[in-house]
Amino acid sequence: MSTVRLTVGQAIVRFMAEQYVERDGVQQRFIAGVWGIFGHGNVAGLGQALEELGDECAMPYYRPQNEQGQVHIATAFARHKNRLQTFACISSIGPGATNMVTGAATATVNRIPVLLFPSDYFANRLVDPVLQQVEHAVERDVSASDAFRPVSRYFDRISRPEQLLSSLPEAFRVLTDPADTGAVTVSLPEDVQAEAFEWPAAFFERRVWRVRRPVPEPAVVDQVAARLRDAKAPLIVAGGGVIYSEASDALDAFTTRFGIPVGESQAGKGALPWNHPQNMGPIGSAGGLAANRLAREADLVIAIGTRLGDFVTASRTAFQHPDVSFVGINVGGMDAAKMRALPMVADAREALTALTAALDAAGWAGTAAAYRERAAAEKSEWDRTVDRHRAGTGGVGNAEGLLAQPEIIGIVNDAVGGQATVVCAAGSLPGDLLKLWRPEHPKAYHVEYGYSCMGYEIAGGLGVQLADPDRHVVVMVGDGSYLMLNSEIVTAVMEGQPITIVVLDNHGFQCILDLARASGVRDFGNEIRFRDPNRNRLVGDYVPIDFRAHAESMGARAVTARTADEIRAGLAGARRGGRPTVIVVPTSPAGRVPGMESWWDVPVAEASTQDNVHEARGRYELAVARQRRELL
Repeated sequence: MSTVRLTVGQAIVRFMAEQYVERDGVQQRFIAGVWGIFGHGNVAGLGQALEELGDECAMPYYRPQNEQGQVHIATAFARHKNRLQTFACISSIGPGATNMVTGAATATVNRIPVLLFPSDYFANRLVDPVLQQVEHAVERDVSASDAFRPVSRYFDRISRPEQLLSSLPEAFRVLTDPADTGAVTVSLPEDVQAEAFEWPAAFFERRVWRVRRPVPEPAVVDQVAARLRDAKAPLIVAGGGVIYSEASDALDAFTTRFGIPVGESQAGKGALPWNHPQNMGPIGSAGGLAANRLAREADLVIAIGTRLGDFVTASRTAFQHPDVSFVGINVGGMDAAKMRALPMVADAREALTALTAALDAAGWAGTAAAYRERAAAEKSEWDRTVDRHRAGTGGVGNAEGLLAQPEIIGIVNDAVGGQATVVCAAGSLPGDLLKLWRPEHPKAYHVEYGYSCMGYEIAGGLGVQLADPDRHVVVMVGDGSYLMLNSEIVTAVMEGQPITIVVLDNHGFQCILDLARASGVRDFGNEIRFRDPNRNRLVGDYVPIDFRAHAESMGARAVTARTADEIRAGLAGARRGGRPTVIVVPTSPAGRVPGMESWWDVPVAEASTQDNVHEARGRYELAVARQRRELL
């Protein structure tokens, strides 16, 4: 048997370079490159391997500013690539490793593949405790990297080189499986990374992983088709799985052919263009009038490629028809069976194709004319509502003559168009973007709202730009999230990536402040204010922060825009010179899009001495009574 003598780090680089994926007859290499920050845990292991073999293996190395940020970059890149390509991320032992845990959770919650190689303590234990090693008094095999276990779809710690012979193929099986994918963590003790081994040469031969498109069972197709023919008010909920499976054309044909309205989740927004006749807009807690009204009366809900999180179901209050039933179309059995659904475990595109054929064979003409007219009327009203909010006439109010968040969204969207990609993650912006952004392409809307991870935004925008260099990428981020993780602006400068970042400066976490007030809680701890020493509370003046100067100090082109014309000018000047542009918009602390006949379950204190809390608790108990607890 032919062998090759390599270190563990070198073997990993060679192995990754030969892993390919194939779907629909198209092959591409799966790992596009490696992100990493070096320390004593990996500089002489994986770091040495990348320096020696990076060019030979065409495995580029990228340097981030934060280990969490690098995982967000990889996640956004993989999502934009429809999970057909991703990055590997490496770190040193200890804090470098645990910095990646939040990124791992974000990837796993969103079902996005990322490959992580955190460094670990010495496998030989001769120098215990090594610098940055976590010690445990009675469990000697515990390390900081164990924190990855609950947030990874696959976890392994390599204590001997030959363990990689089975571990790495299994890692790639999980990464390339559309149902099982997420963060894959292979923890590498720092001494093992540098250890040499005689590897079978066959281990480094090209391997092509076929990304499966499971087809639905014929019997289930017949059951779903029968339910559709009997339904009076069916509704589709489109999730991210529609986009990842590239099923937008199939969904378009299906809904047009049979007149079934579609509501969108955060991950599914863009599956149909905003102006598609059957696109009713967003559904659920952050949804719009059309989709929420139709959901309330739907007797059959077909959930396609969505995990039916509480925002989509409005905490199980969205679907109020007494006899409502569900069909779950998903590559994952767990997600397909939620809400007591009839599960169709299948690829979204294949399922829609099979259902179309079955309904055609049965001669079904689709929904009744009256239902189609009702849906069209609701969509028309919703479109007019969106117009008003984008124009600043939706009645949300503002303060100090500043632009409000809905207006800013409309100005930016109109300026960059429906093909540009907007990136966001946390705060009230995702809800307002879900309602107001008008995408015309499946990749024109990129909001991470499975984990709603503050700090994802700028790193995520960089990941999208790397995945699609010709696309105009616009990050919209609140000042709170910006302050959490802005350092990847430097990475964008280093890499010459012209992302556009619009910072909405409203002096803190106004979204949570709204939530607190709705729960009867007085203003407390959410705004960026000086401490009042007389009251020992953060209720003084706003802290002045010069976000423009801060962005400029990191190498970005930066402007402050106080008016619509100044925002448009800033956007017109973006993408020049191959570097990021930051547009800082002083934003009214008041003024976000209100709820659209929906609800989100945020428990209110059951006991309090404050009247506001008592009143909020009363409203909460009335809302809880509407939850469909039987749909578990």
